[in-house]
Amino acid sequence: MRVCFQIITFFLAVNFHCQPLRAQDPSCCQHAVELARCKEACDQLATIKSESRLKHLLQRLPSYCPELMNELWMCINSTLPGVSRKSDGWVGLGCCELAISADCRRECRQASSKNDISKVCKKVTENPLYGCITKNEMGSTCCSYSGRHTTCREYCQAIFRTDSTPTVSQINAVREYCQSHSAQLLSCVDNFTKSYPIRSPIDSLYCCDRAEATHCQEACRRILRTMSTEHEIMEGLIDECGSQPLPQEPMWQCFLGSAHPPSPPEEEPAHPAKMDCAKLHCCSKANTSVCRDMCQEISTNWGSQTWQDFDQLCEYNPVETELINCLADVREPCQLGCKDLAYCTNFNNRPTELFRSCNIQSDQGAMNDIKLWSNGTIKMPFMNIPVLDIRKCLPDMWKAVACSLQIKPCHSKSRGSVICKSDCVDILTQCGDKKRFHEGQTPERICELLSPIDDPERCIPLHRYLTPSSLGNSIVDEVLHPCNPNPCPSNHLCQVNRKGCLDELSCQPHLCVPGCKLGEASEFLVQQDARIQVPTRAGPSGCHEVCSCGPSGRLENCLDMPCVDTSKPCIVGGQRKSHGTSFRMDCHTCSCFGGDAICSTRECLSSDQDRRHFTGLPCGCPDRFVPVCASNGRTYPSACVARCMGFKDHQFVFGLCRLSNPCAGKPCQRNQRCIPKYRVCLSDWSDCPQHECVGRPAACDKSSVEPACDTDGLLHASPCQLQQAGKSLAYMGHCQDACRKPRQVCGHNGETYNTVCEAFSDRVAVDYEGPCHAVGAMSDVAPDSACSVIPCPALSTPGCQPVTPPGACCPICASMLQILWNKEQINTFSKLNKNQPVTVHDVLQVLRLHVSVPQCDVFGYLSINHQLVVLIAPVEQQPTPLQIEACSKEAEKIDSLINYASPTLVSHVPLSAFLNSELQTSSIHSSGGPGPSPLPPGLCFLLGLLMAAAPVLQQV
Repeated sequence: MRVCFQIITFFLAVNFHCQPLRAQDPSCCQHAVELARCKEACDQLATIKSESRLKHLLQRLPSYCPELMNELWMCINSTLPGVSRKSDGWVGLGCCELAISADCRRECRQASSKNDISKVCKKVTENPLYGCITKNEMGSTCCSYSGRHTTCREYCQAIFRTDSTPTVSQINAVREYCQSHSAQLLSCVDNFTKSYPIRSPIDSLYCCDRAEATHCQEACRRILRTMSTEHEIMEGLIDECGSQPLPQEPMWQCFLGSAHPPSPPEEEPAHPAKMDCAKLHCCSKANTSVCRDMCQEISTNWGSQTWQDFDQLCEYNPVETELINCLADVREPCQLGCKDLAYCTNFNNRPTELFRSCNIQSDQGAMNDIKLWSNGTIKMPFMNIPVLDIRKCLPDMWKAVACSLQIKPCHSKSRGSVICKSDCVDILTQCGDKKRFHEGQTPERICELLSPIDDPERCIPLHRYLTPSSLGNSIVDEVLHPCNPNPCPSNHLCQVNRKGCLDELSCQPHLCVPGCKLGEASEFLVQQDARIQVPTRAGPSGCHEVCSCGPSGRLENCLDMPCVDTSKPCIVGGQRKSHGTSFRMDCHTCSCFGGDAICSTRECLSSDQDRRHFTGLPCGCPDRFVPVCASNGRTYPSACVARCMGFKDHQFVFGLCRLSNPCAGKPCQRNQRCIPKYRVCLSDWSDCPQHECVGRPAACDKSSVEPACDTDGLLHASPCQLQQAGKSLAYMGHCQDACRKPRQVCGHNGETYNTVCEAFSDRVAVDYEGPCHAVGAMSDVAPDSACSVIPCPALSTPGCQPVTPPGACCPICASMLQILWNKEQINTFSKLNKNQPVTVHDVLQVLRLHVSVPQCDVFGYLSINHQLVVLIAPVEQQPTPLQIEACSKEAEKIDSLINYASPTLVSHVPLSAFLNSELQTSSIHSSGGPGPSPLPPGLCFLLGLLMAAAPVLQQV
């Protein structure tokens, strides 16, 4: 009955918004006559007419009416509207991957409540699934009581995120840290942990003896000693013992039944310190030694009570803004879109705005904040602010404050979540209880500490959230967010499905891929097989190692990188520039790295230079297009440019790189097949081969879906199956009718492609139709070039203010990043990866993981002056203004993560070599009418977003 009670109270908490609330049926309260406090609270339900008061009492009712009052709770459940009706964002959706039965897994994905799966998913055999659902339900309710205390919420969420039962140290951390913040949270967590006695897998070893087969007994013991999560253990036992978990079998009866071994000891044995490498990345950004030391302590010792001191000394310290924003990126990365909030409804329908914490917990947290503040005092870690009755004094403004601090809108320039100073002063001037102010307290002085910023691009202007969004539901659907909220299990990452599916009926707009945490105590996940740069466990700032995310779900195969002296400044023009600082020199973008100034290689126009003879190309080369292919796989417009970029005459040949045949010299062995694999290498430590030698695969992974189109226009489930069939690859993705016949196009990288699909497969956007025969300007001040004779296609969206990528001829409606990168680091990554080259394609594939909107995708190339140019572009053939805005916001987000060296991006190799980014975004003239009708939602991923429709299908 405990679980039933928990589920009822959870839905009381979150689902009262499904329809207007009415008073509770008074007949239910007859079940509470034996408990006066419960009877009194229940009777109030029958008389309250105010919706807000009714919601408030529903939240508090479990503290008056204990769970054992079965009849009362069942009556409330059946008579209160909205209780039995489930929200669209069902918390059980993220648990579906834990289902053992395929039928149950499929049913779970299509369900909207636990009741919908009960016929197919039996509790006795689907224990991990139901356990996960219950945890999610209780976690959403319990952690919402944390209010504004982010760290308390973080400890709370750690209880519910883990796949295994919570440990003593996790429970103690919540009790010790949250006791001064929320008694309700502690009561809620205690209620949950009592339902799930802490057990180690080895406590169930006695069940292995009940297996009939000897090999199953041995496998059972091995699995329980080596695996930690319920899901891993169940899957392992099914595989090794060769049977489904049937309750009539003695071993399974032992595991799934109610029998329990002796209780474990009350105290957990001491464990070594646990790391959070994602947070540890941030510690070098501290400006004070105190906060740096505390940051390292909380990042290397999970459960440390240093968090309390850190909150008081560093969380609101204006000189530690960079550190606090970095930690916020790790805890709650900025995500595009907000919807389905029941209390903070003015934040809904905002698909192109960035938020850190748009979820049910924060929505309830804002409501709880208002309740606490209604008592007349706002409690902060380092001060208390006395206020008047906020229910009467500017209530809408206070609600906007509570919701803003909980939902946390992001801004690219700051990424901090503070309201603007003028709003803070205004609201405290009118509603602060000045009679109770401490000596010296004034609205201005309080706000100087809490909200010192008044730039609307760096703070949260409350007026934006005093009214609902102006966007309607039909327009909002033009931009989708398949990973927000996260539909995946806690040990999987959610990614936009850009590959498409072979079976359209079961196709999902997202993929759940296995991941690794950045340390034992981290909740930050990276994709399996990813290579990650993390700070060394013991070493000075600037010492890192590169690790791989292994199939075990942990970082492994770590190799040390050369340490960087982060204390060594750069001396530029007589001025000191500290490590990591970006600056300008003439027209160059520069960054200080370990005492060395790394700058772009742009051609600058000097004051005494004749503008008419300035080409803007490297070394002042003429803009004639006589292409050469260099040893890095990049086509340069002339030998002059190639030489200027450091290539010797023997390191390039005349002609386009992609028109050469890398297999002509038969570089492979007799039993292998040579396949052209064109690439542009950023590393020059190793060779940059343009081919692969492969044997015919004996078998392909049938579960791997990565559609590939061959030169005959036939679709294959994966490149492996294409090779097995003896076919040649035309391009990755679904075969497209528009690309069945060759129709040459010129890419932004100066390469000629046979079809637009071939260009997109190479992650290159198209400049113009026909073969490449001109090079565009590299500078805004360059005169007209040979591009003047190029007929450019019309822009994809009328009224768009486009960008023109460097070296390109035609403008494009997209947002553009020009990224300065460190070749020395790129070469180090190549050495550590067995001399495998680092390519432009590698970089773009990792960057794609950071774009969360299916209506936008990543394209890019290495410019002829060796900056990395990245385009975030709409994939619709005629993108709407909202979709273009979404792509601009995605670009702003990535630009900010690069320039602030956020570990959420720069911990990924090879993105770790990024030093600086410059951003140009496209926008739509506001005078234009409504945008073109979008394609049906979801069509792109069903067709294979890679090829379905991209911004440069203007030309097709």
